[in-house]
Amino acid sequence: MTGDSKTRVAVLFGGRSAEHGVSCASAASIVRHLSRERYEVTPVRIGTDGVWTIGRDHPAPADVDAVKLLDMTRDPAGPRPTALESMWSALSRLRDEVDIAFPALHGGHGEDGTIQSTLELFGIPYVGSGVLACGIGMDKELTKKLLADAGLLVADSVVLHGTDYDDVSAQDRDRLGLPVFVKPAREGSSVGVSRVDDWASLDEAITTARSTGMSKVLVEAAVRGREVDVGVLEYPDGQVVAGPPLEIRVPDRHSFFDFDAKYQGETVFDIPADLPAAVTAALQAQAVEAFRILGCSGLLRVDFFLPTVEGTEDPVPVVNEVNTMPGFTAMSQYPRMWSAAGLEYPALLDVLIDTALARRSGRTAREPAATR
Repeated sequence: MTGDSKTRVAVLFGGRSAEHGVSCASAASIVRHLSRERYEVTPVRIGTDGVWTIGRDHPAPADVDAVKLLDMTRDPAGPRPTALESMWSALSRLRDEVDIAFPALHGGHGEDGTIQSTLELFGIPYVGSGVLACGIGMDKELTKKLLADAGLLVADSVVLHGTDYDDVSAQDRDRLGLPVFVKPAREGSSVGVSRVDDWASLDEAITTARSTGMSKVLVEAAVRGREVDVGVLEYPDGQVVAGPPLEIRVPDRHSFFDFDAKYQGETVFDIPADLPAAVTAALQAQAVEAFRILGCSGLLRVDFFLPTVEGTEDPVPVVNEVNTMPGFTAMSQYPRMWSAAGLEYPALLDVLIDTALARRSGRTAREPAATR
C-alpha cells in the first residue's frame, strides 16, 4: 500500500476471448465505482492479440465507460511489442506497483485459470478463485461431474470430444429427448450455444459450437422450468454467504437466454425470485455447496433450473452452470443480487478486494454458510 494507506488496484480487462467486449464493460463499471478515497486504480488492457497495455486512471472516474476505458489505456508510441514481451513487462511493473489485481476477464485466457496462473507466477494477489477452481468452473463437463458426484442434480448430457465423435447414438437421443442444447464445453455468455429441436439440425449446432475454437462439445437435455441464479460471496473472515435468488424471464422472441437476450437489455430479472421459502433455502444451500465443492474463493454465480414436475409441491433445483467471474457491470445479475440484499456495488467491490487481501495474508478461515 502507498504512504497514504490507499490500496493499489490493477483492473485487468479485455483479453482474447469472445467475451472481450463484455469484459471491457465489466471493467469500466469496476473502475468507475472503486472509491478514489480508498484506492489507487490502474487499468490494464489485454488486447485481442494478447498485448498488454498499462494505462492511467481517469481524472473523472464517474464518467468512465468502455470507450473512455480504452482511451485510458492507449498504446504507447513506437513499435508494438509481442504479446509475451508486453505481458512480461506489465506483470513485472504490476508486481512492484500494485497491491492487488482485479481480473475482470471473462471466458478463455481470463476466467479459465490462465490469467490466475500468470498472476500466481509473479506473486500478485488477485480477486476471485484460484487456478484449479477457475479451470474446473470453466469446463462444463468437469463441473457437472464433480457436482453430480457430490449429490447435486445436473442436466443429462453427452460429451463429444472431437471430430471423430460427432454422432449421438440412437440410445442417447432417446434418453436426452428433444429439444437439446449444444454448447462449447469451455465458453461463457452463451457463446456458440444452439437449441436443437430436430436431430437433423445437430451437425450444424455442433459446427457452431466448434467455431469458438473448442473441440469438446456438450449435447445437453433441456430442462423445462424456471431459470434462477444465486450469487455466492466470501467475506474476509471466511464466511461464505448466498444472496437472494434471481429469476430470469426471457422475451418470447428468444428461445433461450442466449447472448442477445443477455446483452440487449430486454430480459427481466426478478429479485428476489418469487419462490417458496423452502425452495429459496435449497437453492442457497446448493449454491454454497457448489462453491465449496469446486474450491472457489471470493465469488461464484450458480445458475439453476427449477423443473416443473407433476405431483410435486416444490421443484427440485438442477444445476445448469457456474461462473467464477460473472459479468460485473452495475446492471449485471451478480451485482444486482447483492444490491437487493443491501450490499451496494461499491461495497461489494470492497468485500471482494478485502477478501483477496485477507486470503493472501492467510487470515481467512472458512465459517458456516449464511444467507442474505
